Amino acid sequence: MNFFKLKEKQTSIKQEMIAGATSFFALSYIIVVNPLILADAGIPAELSVFSTIIISAIGSIMMGLWGKAPIVLVPGMGINAFFTYTIVDSLGLSWQQALAVIFVSGVIFTGIAYTSISKLLADAIPESLKHGITAGIGLFLVVIGLENGGILVDGGDSSFIALGDLSQPLVLLAVIGILLSGVLYLRNVPGSFFIGIVVITIISLITRVHEVSASSFSLSNLSEFPALIGAFDFSTLFSVPFLLAVFSLTMILIFEAIGLFEGMLEDKTRFKSAFKVSGIMTMVSALFGTSPTVAAAESASGIKAGGKTGLTAVTAGVLFLLSLLFTPLLSYIPNAALAPVIVITGAIMMENLKHIPFDDFSEWFPAFLILVMIPLTSSIVDGLAFGFVAYPIFKLAKGEFFKVKKAMHVVSFLFLLTMIAITII
Repeated sequence: MNFFKLKEKQTSIKQEMIAGATSFFALSYIIVVNPLILADAGIPAELSVFSTIIISAIGSIMMGLWGKAPIVLVPGMGINAFFTYTIVDSLGLSWQQALAVIFVSGVIFTGIAYTSISKLLADAIPESLKHGITAGIGLFLVVIGLENGGILVDGGDSSFIALGDLSQPLVLLAVIGILLSGVLYLRNVPGSFFIGIVVITIISLITRVHEVSASSFSLSNLSEFPALIGAFDFSTLFSVPFLLAVFSLTMILIFEAIGLFEGMLEDKTRFKSAFKVSGIMTMVSALFGTSPTVAAAESASGIKAGGKTGLTAVTAGVLFLLSLLFTPLLSYIPNAALAPVIVITGAIMMENLKHIPFDDFSEWFPAFLILVMIPLTSSIVDGLAFGFVAYPIFKLAKGEFFKVKKAMHVVSFLFLLTMIAITII
């Protein structure tokens, strides 16, 4: 295992594998949810489940071996919705043409990743915004975790969000899980998050408060899966809807990747290689008939569980492959067991707020916009757009407009164009 430089990173095979398992279980919901969203675009769910699993396995293993980063790649939530409800439903492209959009975006993404442009873009982002991105993603994870655990629910007409019913057994289990995982993490217990998942799952099974649903997944459908491979359609390549979709998706993919890698990678030297893997996997995603893979924000749970090297990502990738055979077993794990890990991981990421200079309004307010708009819009890219567009405006107001790097001005303008394009769509 010298390939991963475990001793140099002060980690071990056991620690990395536990971290990888933690990331996998935190992301296992994607196996079911992604095919259901893509089904609304017309892609058969019984086939796209294989795309989801295989592309997650390939992407994570590539990220581990080539990117050497503890980041898991899966079809992104939000991106899959953009694929289905914007590119297909709003722009009127077929799902095959939408896959062609992904492929072209992947080519552009990869081209940027292999040039100095990627580093130029990453370096142009002010430190305050980078910390705002990390904290914003963290708060987003907290909201996701609380909703998954039933602790927060839709508020209906009275408010957009409300406290869940704490008398419900599974909701109560989620609360207990947060306390348990938090205490274990505080006490520096190895594999604290993974232990929390196992303990809450066992309790839910013993008390029978979690109903195990029958899985409709069938390995027998694998023989029909080749129908999705290479199914893209370039017949509308030069049409306005196609080009508009390519521009918007490329912007989303590139800057979401920059935001996520800047926010989660503790070893910033892995940024370039991780960015390259992400670009290539966008093209591979289109080839396998699914929405693009992205660096999963939930990867932070594995990182906080001790993951420091690519072995974490490889472990998660192998578990995705094994899930082809054992997917029905995932239904035994309740959201109450997974939610605490996501909540605590997000809370830990918000520690980055202490690095933001709160004595300078022109620095902290754009970061604040990112912090609040990511969870409120349920979109990392929308959150970034608000902060990035606001930053040069407030620097102009302070008389420091020309102190902002030129590349940052370009990025801000591109985000503005993206917001306009999405609004038109």
